[in-house]
Amino acid sequence: MAEEGLVTECQTVELWSDIFTKASESKKLTVVDFTATWCPPCRFIAPILADLAKKMTHVIFLKVDVDNLTSVSEKYDVEAMPTFLFFKEGKIVDRVVGAKKDELVAKIEQHATQVASA
Repeated sequence: MAEEGLVTECQTVELWSDIFTKASESKKLTVVDFTATWCPPCRFIAPILADLAKKMTHVIFLKVDVDNLTSVSEKYDVEAMPTFLFFKEGKIVDRVVGAKKDELVAKIEQHATQVASA
């Protein structure tokens, strides 16, 4: 399972499937960062995401390298990096494309609040 307060990197399809299934069953908001090692905006936003994970322990944060897990990124139509997908119970509820810190924080707060009040 994803560790509370950390961004969990999914390095294999099997690990992704296992962690994503458990995250979906938890009913918590799950934020997935689709990233690439060669992507400067991805490197810019990574420490910000790590900081958010520490502060927002009621949210699950996952990271998928699009070059390592192409089948996962293709499944969710990820075409630009970074792309952040927001899931509730395994279903996409929102997305942010680009290293847009303020938009990312606002969407996390919006959807995490909806989960907490549901």
